[in-house]
Amino acid sequence: MRVLQPQAESFFKDVYQLEFLGLPAEHSEQDLHRSLLQHLGRFLTELGRDFCYVGTEYPVQVGNQDFALDLLFFHRGLNCLVAIELKVTAFAPEHLGKLNFYLEALDRDHRKPHENPAIGLLLCASKDSEVAEYALSRTLSPALVAKYQTQLPDKHLLAAKLHEFYALNAAVPDAATDI
Repeated sequence: MRVLQPQAESFFKDVYQLEFLGLPAEHSEQDLHRSLLQHLGRFLTELGRDFCYVGTEYPVQVGNQDFALDLLFFHRGLNCLVAIELKVTAFAPEHLGKLNFYLEALDRDHRKPHENPAIGLLLCASKDSEVAEYALSRTLSPALVAKYQTQLPDKHLLAAKLHEFYALNAAVPDAATDI
């Protein structure tokens, strides 16, 4: 059984902020893909530490058929390939089938003996967390589902959340002053 490395989830986010792409609310997968490549440095920063770019439309051959993985990275800390599949729609359980197929192909044909099994990240426009949890609960592949946002929330909403955060923190007594 292949499962996600215990520390792996800490290297991935639940939501990736991609407002720097400048995409309109309605965009195609091709637009998203092209824009991520044009802003690869900023995308790497958003992904986090230790991600190294390997390729785009990464060729995977299984049997006599050719396939292309959207984006492939390597994570130095986890010592594994990270396959990213892009979806401009809401997460659907059937999206995992394609990602699991790519992970198996990477592990069988591309992974080096000293590397850990590949991890997959399905990057969707939105997701229902409960649907994602159900879909991932019985999968044998180390995969994650995250959503991306191409626009930040309204600044009034952000300001309200910030004030709410400060109010909550002001209500919690400081442990250092209670001594």
